[in-house]
Amino acid sequence: MTIKPTFPDAAPVALDTAAPETAALAFLDDVRAGLSRPQKALSPKYFYDAAGSDLFEAITRLPEYYPTRTEIGILDRSGPEIAALLPAHAALVEFGSGSTVKLRRLLEHLDTLAAYVPVDVSGTFLKSQAEALKADLPQLRVEPVVADFTRDFDLPQSLDGLPRAGFFPGSTIGNFEPAEAEGLLRRFGRILGEGAHMIVGVDLVKDTATLERAYDDAAGVTAAFNLNLLTRINRELAGRFDLDAFTHRAVFDPSASRIEMHLVSRNAQDVRVGSDTFAFAEGETIHTESSYKYTVATFQALAERAGWTWLKVWTDPQGLFSVHALRLD
Repeated sequence: MTIKPTFPDAAPVALDTAAPETAALAFLDDVRAGLSRPQKALSPKYFYDAAGSDLFEAITRLPEYYPTRTEIGILDRSGPEIAALLPAHAALVEFGSGSTVKLRRLLEHLDTLAAYVPVDVSGTFLKSQAEALKADLPQLRVEPVVADFTRDFDLPQSLDGLPRAGFFPGSTIGNFEPAEAEGLLRRFGRILGEGAHMIVGVDLVKDTATLERAYDDAAGVTAAFNLNLLTRINRELAGRFDLDAFTHRAVFDPSASRIEMHLVSRNAQDVRVGSDTFAFAEGETIHTESSYKYTVATFQALAERAGWTWLKVWTDPQGLFSVHALRLD
């Protein structure tokens, strides 16, 4: 959504790498800072408490939300070609692994994979997913790493000498400002090392109606997902948000090539969060996330600026989504 400022198709979960008190203070500091800006904003990484994660999973099954099923379709159809571009006997590092739904589609074609390294901020969730994968594929070496992929981290020394490949599905790359996305790909290159390969899912620019429906479904599930952020603030930070006084808005900005999600104040009001009070004018918004959309050419250019050689792209028949293969020379 990160860390994940939009809908990363494997829903992340709440951070558990810090002590609860530390995490609560960081949450409060981020909310104070975000609601004090001229354009109020909240980090989308806080979407994913238990309720938010459940709502996101419901979003991925909605008829309007095409990214998840479309990317899975590409992996199913083009999996053999994608796997053929990756080095044999490699360690596959999945950044922000979340659930293993897409990874399992790719594994069907990676007969010589030496190791799988899921990386996620949630140690508890990561452990459960790794154990489930080991139970289903006992022959696969699984080495989970608890880390924030937006920061440098070390891979296990046991992987030394193995070729490296990265996996970054779900168009999570679109959740970052373009300059940040370029920096993120550079970081992945440093972590994986020279000669590494990457498989990246990227959502494509398309008509505005399709994009806006994907983030504002008829059943109101995405609206509930967005508003749940205020519910979490009320519960965890002694907030006093009236959820009926805010409404969900999703709009595509073609000049920036991004979907923006906002929470819109229905009327002028003051809202307390802990010991602080924040004034809202009627119609004033809280910007909760952005999701950048690329063309094949604009993502290719971004990857190459980050030091990667672009190898190949696979798309669905409707041109909704893309999966890219990159190499670090």
